Amino acid sequence: MPAGRDAEEGPGRGEGAARPPRFARYRPTEREIQGRHFWTVPEGGLCLSAFLILTAPAAPGRVLLGRPNAQAPWESMATLEPAHLAAIGQRWILPASHLREFESPKAAGERIAREQLALPHPALEGPQVFSEDYPSSIDPESGTHWDVHFLFRGSWDAPAGGVPAAWSELRLLDPRTLTRRDLARGHADILGLAGFGVRD
Repeated sequence: MPAGRDAEEGPGRGEGAARPPRFARYRPTEREIQGRHFWTVPEGGLCLSAFLILTAPAAPGRVLLGRPNAQAPWESMATLEPAHLAAIGQRWILPASHLREFESPKAAGERIAREQLALPHPALEGPQVFSEDYPSSIDPESGTHWDVHFLFRGSWDAPAGGVPAAWSELRLLDPRTLTRRDLARGHADILGLAGFGVRD
């Protein structure tokens, strides 16, 4: 989210009752091993992402949001290729990243704090875990996309060294003063899951 939704928008939708349930037990190809049935990953994709919800100690209604510095190595930090950065433009995003393969959610949260915010020893609580599924707008024919979000919470005190290099701007903002158009990558939805309202 994603991290968050890569231009994929839409409400979460569960699978219809017409077909038998598929459990999230995956292998590269659909097959049975020792009596256990494995499915392939959903054609519409599956994303595991971590987000940092950092608030001001004296004003817990304000959340840390930033505008990424296009010169920073966002592709290695958070799978943000140049086209993604251009699409974000001057909109705000949360510190976030997809999990790296076999990375734990906790390790991902700590990596985001270290790489994006220059916090070597972050005090993070969580994660809270949320799941969404929705039609893919970047590849409509592939069907439903599935996101699993890991939200970590903590406090933010501006570092003495100024804005970390990953960002052109980093601010504590009241989400109630923002509209959905002010945020990129579906992060308005993530703020909603975290309990912070954003105006339409």
